[in-house]
Amino acid sequence: MPDHPYKRIVSLVPSLTELLIDLGLKDQTIGRTRFCIHPKDEINDIQIIGGTKNPRLDDIVAMNPDLILCNKEENRKEDIEVLQKYADVRVTEIATIEDGLLEISSLGELLGVRKSANTLVNEINELIQNRPECCPLSAAYFIWKDPWMSVGNDTYIHDIMQTWQLTNIYGDKKRYPKTTLEELATRNPDVILLSSEPYPFKEKHFAEIRQACPTSKIELVNGEWFSWYGSRMKPAFEWLNKWRRELEAE
Repeated sequence: MPDHPYKRIVSLVPSLTELLIDLGLKDQTIGRTRFCIHPKDEINDIQIIGGTKNPRLDDIVAMNPDLILCNKEENRKEDIEVLQKYADVRVTEIATIEDGLLEISSLGELLGVRKSANTLVNEINELIQNRPECCPLSAAYFIWKDPWMSVGNDTYIHDIMQTWQLTNIYGDKKRYPKTTLEELATRNPDVILLSSEPYPFKEKHFAEIRQACPTSKIELVNGEWFSWYGSRMKPAFEWLNKWRRELEAE
């Protein structure tokens, strides 16, 4: 197998765009979405071809890619079906940390950068093994409001929560369940996490939540730490280890 079997890669998955660059494949990466924002000092050299849900298909085809990276959740099925006519398309489906690690290894093998990929996987596994021992806390993780939406037990975010001893109070549901502040009050979690993405939660949203759950701790969290897989898992897990120790000490 040649060092770089694919020479012209388009990524429609922000976390995988970052992974490609971190694995030394920036020169082979010719297209990205506008949501592909990491690594900040290198990403601007790669052409934007629209968003994850509305990529400019004609522009992508005109770029003559030989590999296109997609994700079952982030990208539309109809777009994927069109692109499959013009290039090899890899569609990922990541629901657990293990899925994320396997994807790093698989991409490393596919793209001729196995050594770099294995090194990254080992570093991430070490962070998981060294996570702090903590008492479990019941937790709600919100990704949206109006309607309020959380995460179910078949999501990557749920697996992150469970791994860091945050018992998901909506773990009896699937995907991204809608809920209400009344239901939240009934479930009354120890911690309520408001994600920075896709809904940009701010401290101004604390007040109405506090009315429903006056004893719960409310925190703003970087959504990337809970939802981006690939090479972002390394800084994310470093942060989660530090943050979870701090939460335990309070």
